[in-house]
Amino acid sequence: MTQPLTFGDIADTTRPLAVLVHGFPDTPHTWRHLGPDLADRGYRVVAPWLPGYDAPVGKPVSVGTYVRHVLDVRAEHHGDERAVLIGHDWGANAGYGVVATDRKAFSRFVALAVPPAVALATGIFTYPQLKRSFYIWFIQQVGLAEAALVQPGFWESLWADWSPGYDPTDDVAELRKYVTAENISDVVGPYRASFNPQFADLDATDESVASMQPPPVPTLCLHGANDGAIGAELLSDVATHLPTAGSNFEIVDGVGHFLHLEQPTVIASKIADWLGR
Repeated sequence: MTQPLTFGDIADTTRPLAVLVHGFPDTPHTWRHLGPDLADRGYRVVAPWLPGYDAPVGKPVSVGTYVRHVLDVRAEHHGDERAVLIGHDWGANAGYGVVATDRKAFSRFVALAVPPAVALATGIFTYPQLKRSFYIWFIQQVGLAEAALVQPGFWESLWADWSPGYDPTDDVAELRKYVTAENISDVVGPYRASFNPQFADLDATDESVASMQPPPVPTLCLHGANDGAIGAELLSDVATHLPTAGSNFEIVDGVGHFLHLEQPTVIASKIADWLGR
């Protein structure tokens, strides 16, 4: 198993723990800006690999699998009541499940690029969003999708659609080191489990259901105005689905889906300011 990335003295339990969870299709390498920033602000930071991204799992992988993994990471690093959770894309999806499964695990939660599921409502079935979400439906084609996704150019094109103008060369190179034909089925497992129970991790059914609930802890939700994965025009009612006092939602101008890579200083500042309130 590949070791997680850490920033700051991860063993120094006098510092609050921050867990940073990546999404699809990327790696913990995408936290290379925010991780050091949080460490400089006094956190000890761990960025784990989502199950399946560094090696085959050998069992079905769903969002509930991710939830359990994040809670295990917190326990392994002795997180306490000060711990904070930051997730991007599927890491954000998992984050909603984490805080709903164990409300005492993390004091605050930051979701990047994915609002609470209920906030999307029927908007995901509009024609513009269906075009953006072609990859989700394509992933349901077992065998065909695995072959296509690992071909040269697929990840590069997807990143270009999702974060227009951002150069993902380093990020995709890192991704290709770990996500190969050997484990691509595990990587796309949560997409398939969302529509077909035969792909679900039955040991984590409750955790998967929890990921659909509004977050019961203070939550900051940031979304890029130019996000090519989930259109910002769908997000007119997000704040009403962040019921806990201290929560906030913001659409950030000038960035797309990988907002923490496109404008790392801006996003780090917004997160740190909110955490410091």
